[in-house]
Amino acid sequence: MGQPLTVEHAEFWLQDILLGALKNEHRTTRKILEAVPADKADYRPDPVSKTAMELVRHIAVAENRFLETTINGEFNTSAGAIPESVKTPKEIAAWYADRFATNFEKLTQMKGEPLVKVVDYRGVFRLPAVAYVQACMSHTIHHRGQLSSYLRSMGAKVPSIYGESYDDAEARKAAQA
Repeated sequence: MGQPLTVEHAEFWLQDILLGALKNEHRTTRKILEAVPADKADYRPDPVSKTAMELVRHIAVAENRFLETTINGEFNTSAGAIPESVKTPKEIAAWYADRFATNFEKLTQMKGEPLVKVVDYRGVFRLPAVAYVQACMSHTIHHRGQLSSYLRSMGAKVPSIYGESYDDAEARKAAQA
């Protein structure tokens, strides 16, 4: 096994690699959350699958919980609940964006030992706090992929993710015509 993560490497990893990627992934995730039609949010492709609304809520809460794990140096399963007044996918996307903005700003200020503090994740694994930003992105991308695959079946348009989507290309062509 390699050497323990140094403070210098953790700072580089966060400030020079993760934050830029995190900001880009956040913009894409917000578009996917906003694309879920409220009147079809109970859609699920199979009885064992989460509904679209369950995925919307899970993505919004879990992403911020992982970021707050890095910020606070502990994994708190009770942190980050969506208020009862926030009900539709668009409202959840707005809540998600507001909370993300606060957490992102805190992450930009992080330096030193808090980044390398080892944090336990439910007894499953122990990682330096900064690694939870990477875990956050991987987790969000996974569930965002699930949710984006629901959209067309729900009658919604699929936004661009890593390049122009069919629906965005069609909208662009229509606007040019």
